[in-house]
Amino acid sequence: MQQQKVKKIPQRQCLGCNEHKPKKELLRVVRSPEGDISLDFTGKKSGRGAYICRDVRCLKKARKSRRIDRSLDCAIPEEVYDKMESELADEK
Repeated sequence: MQQQKVKKIPQRQCLGCNEHKPKKELLRVVRSPEGDISLDFTGKKSGRGAYICRDVRCLKKARKSRRIDRSLDCAIPEEVYDKMESELADEK
């Protein structure tokens, strides 16, 4: 008898609500090697990533506390946050 190997589900922490959730449930905010900041709906873009829930409230919390800025190690302009909020609202 061979035992079935249990597949480990990668967990990530949301920078808005601080909850640990499966990586697939979260949305990646990515800083590309060129320095562009965007939402990565596919999870495949190259660059430094930070995770938030697919909820505008979590993005607003992370924006207010500047946690995404610290995680990506750069200052994020307000226009970029506004663009991310509208993209996230349009996704639903």
